[in-house]
Amino acid sequence: MVAVAFLYVLNNYLIFWRDWPGLSNLFAHLGWLGFDPLQKPLTGGLVTLGWIQLASYLAVILGVIAFVRATPHRLIHEEAARLGAIAAYIVRAAFWAIFIVGIGDAVISFLRVEGFLGAIVGAELEKQLGISRVRGTYVHLPLIGIACIIAYFSRKLGFTWLALLVVVAELQIVIARFVFSYEQAFMGDLVRFWYAGLFLFASAYALIEEGHVRVDVIYAGFSERGKAWTNVLGCLLLGAPLCWIIISLGMWSKAAVINGPILSFEVTQAGFGMFVKYLMAGFLAVFSLSMLTQFMNYFLANAAELREEPGRPERPGGLED
Repeated sequence: MVAVAFLYVLNNYLIFWRDWPGLSNLFAHLGWLGFDPLQKPLTGGLVTLGWIQLASYLAVILGVIAFVRATPHRLIHEEAARLGAIAAYIVRAAFWAIFIVGIGDAVISFLRVEGFLGAIVGAELEKQLGISRVRGTYVHLPLIGIACIIAYFSRKLGFTWLALLVVVAELQIVIARFVFSYEQAFMGDLVRFWYAGLFLFASAYALIEEGHVRVDVIYAGFSERGKAWTNVLGCLLLGAPLCWIIISLGMWSKAAVINGPILSFEVTQAGFGMFVKYLMAGFLAVFSLSMLTQFMNYFLANAAELREEPGRPERPGGLED
């Protein structure tokens, strides 16, 4: 399920950014599964790309089955820990990305609004940095790449520090406004950018650390097996479907809630604010992928408890080494 979700996101990129046909257009072209015929049939090259996309899903599913059959000695707890490590990396990379991008974009916005940017980078580059697509492509994406590298080597999650940064960012607004009578749009944008990341990216961490809120009126009285069954069914019937709904609806079309802002590099109406609104739409994709991975980790860890496997780890998610 996790592998298919990541492949779905990859195919979403190929469809809406690289103009690949996608499975729905391929099925419509072939007349499969009751899809209405396309008004403009696919050409030979697009048909080939569509078949590649279909084959990728089949390859992933068959690959997972083959891996499971080839490694019968691996414990379910070990597979759960592997999924937990993947979710941990996603969350770490997301944390470092919003930290670095937030600082970098806020500095650029400050220099623009105060008229210093042109003197530093030149008038032409200053003009280009006022275009969201340029800033997103040549500033944000490289910073996100750096964040992914840092997350690979850093094994700690800094959400405590991110919460402190949100407080500091809010505090500097209060001081600047009421002491120095200075306020700019980018200052509030930075608070919203970091707070949205803090809320969404920390969800997977809270889940495996048992930091989320439970309605324990019934659950607290269950036996260990009863709790394991509850967690298994909850992950399959509630957690995973919720994540898939967010991913599928958010990426179903060019105008969907995730795809639309990212494709257009959407920004706020404030001309000198931060150019990160489109990234906040992407937060939903990161949230759903990290939560889905962690739900599957949770599912496997509790399934192992039902099978009474030995060697239960203290932290089945492996969010911290």
